Amino acid sequence: MSLQLSVDRSSPVPLYFQLSQQLEAAIEHGTLTPGSLLGNEIELAGRLGLSRPTVRQAIQSLVDKGLLVRRRGVGTQVVHSQVKRPLELSSLYDDLEAAGQRPATRVLVNTVEPASAEVAAALSVAEGSDVHRVERLRLAHGEPMAYLCNHLPPGLLKFDSAQLEATGLYRLMRATGITLHSARQSIGARAATAEEAERLGEPTGAPLLTMQRTTFDDTGRTVEFGSHTYRASRYSFEFQLLVRP
Repeated sequence: MSLQLSVDRSSPVPLYFQLSQQLEAAIEHGTLTPGSLLGNEIELAGRLGLSRPTVRQAIQSLVDKGLLVRRRGVGTQVVHSQVKRPLELSSLYDDLEAAGQRPATRVLVNTVEPASAEVAAALSVAEGSDVHRVERLRLAHGEPMAYLCNHLPPGLLKFDSAQLEATGLYRLMRATGITLHSARQSIGARAATAEEAERLGEPTGAPLLTMQRTTFDDTGRTVEFGSHTYRASRYSFEFQLLVRP
């Protein structure tokens, strides 16, 4: 490993944390790419003049964040950097692709069903009227990242599961001439249920980010209502905050 690593022994910052921060930065900036091997703890400890427990603690902190994984017979391997999604009207597919994360989709449900009260209110349709429901599992580098459940008003868009697995929902909308204009969105967090944990490859009770979004086109028409859950270990939202004059 040809990384330029160093620790400042005069700093009050713990040595393991200094090392973990440098490794995390290397992963985030692409110096350490997904699939690359970190090297063994003994070599790294000797190179930096650190104890093996210190190096082990630094590596474990990144394993806990989901950035590294220990594979028997292989060593410590970089998984991928956490996806940081800007708060703008974009799709997860586009954001993953822009981050170089090789997005893939597994369609779980693609059906028409009666609208619940919540869905009907979001889409401005009558309760019980037909709406299109799509459930997908979004993956990056072959690992689950998010579970996406979207409801669309009837007759808005024609697509099959193969199209949904090949690209993002917003891309399909744009391809048919729908101009996305704005959205109302809320973000939260909660613990994963057993079903969600199994679906996303997390332990039961692991933290999940949640997002609900109602999206409008340039005519003011509601075009989708989404309810999504994301692995907090792999995903975060970024905000840009401005001071009011």
